[in-house]
Amino acid sequence: MMYIPAMRPFALRGLALLVMAAALTSCNQPAADGPDTGSQSGASPAAESSAATDPANPPTSAATSEKTVLTVGAIPDQNPEELNRLYAKLSDYLSQELGVTVQYKQVTDYPAAVSAFKVGDLDLVWFGGLTGTQARLQVDGAQAIAQRDIDAQFHSVFIANRSSGLEPFDSVDGLTALKGRSFTFGSESSTSGRLMPQYFMEQAGLSLEDFQGQPGFSASHDATLELVQAGSYEVGAMNEQVWLSRLAEGKVDEDKVQVLFRTPAYYDYHWILQPSVEERFGAGFTEKVQQAFLKLDANDPEQAEILELFGAQKFIETQNENYAQIEAVGREIGKIK
Repeated sequence: MMYIPAMRPFALRGLALLVMAAALTSCNQPAADGPDTGSQSGASPAAESSAATDPANPPTSAATSEKTVLTVGAIPDQNPEELNRLYAKLSDYLSQELGVTVQYKQVTDYPAAVSAFKVGDLDLVWFGGLTGTQARLQVDGAQAIAQRDIDAQFHSVFIANRSSGLEPFDSVDGLTALKGRSFTFGSESSTSGRLMPQYFMEQAGLSLEDFQGQPGFSASHDATLELVQAGSYEVGAMNEQVWLSRLAEGKVDEDKVQVLFRTPAYYDYHWILQPSVEERFGAGFTEKVQQAFLKLDANDPEQAEILELFGAQKFIETQNENYAQIEAVGREIGKIK
């Protein structure tokens, strides 16, 4: 048996310190070639960090994907079913023309459409004259890019339940006959269902206080038609294009409701686009979107269906300056500050 001499106490303490140092060094070394059992992916922490910052393979996220989607919205001026059918077809068309994903987002009311455009949740919105002006004034660089052929000479109609005994008239002055009657507008922010009808009434010297009770706000042109036709209100103001469409569809009972007055013309509906699309989708994208609307062709069956749903023969160019009258009237009645 080999003899091992006894170690002195200070030697034992030195040996213990050496063992502890070796253990600490071993703990701080990177893992060997085997998998890291603490990672579900099997990659080492260093490898995961490298993958996350690799410029050739940038990480994807909801925020990143949203930048590649063009979001489209519209004021809810008609029945939701009509709008969903229209914008589903339009989104498909724009996706093909623009080479980007186009998504339609529904909004609850007119102010919601303005707010969504203001904060950038909607890129491209079909506005009425008033809401478009409100939205554009809150987003520097926003552009009105297109309107229907009918929007440069748009009209509202005053309709009445036949039981009211009111008869049609041809002059703005005839609106004084509505004094003492029950009356409903459409949405509070509607150009054709509130702003311009109120403007023409004021031109005739008729104020909101002249109606029987407070005027109603039905929220949409379809609702105005239904309320007046049912006799809930004697008179209402609505978009002429919606009136003509429902008339053609057989949804108007002319034994119960009739047009009293067609207003003078004004500029109304139009498309407004966010300025940020130039950065997100590339220089010239604004013009590309505009051209997609201008090239809609009534001779193409699919495109003709889109135009028909919009109640137009074609789209034409427009510009911000066309809505100066709308802005002035909006400021006059307090809808634009």
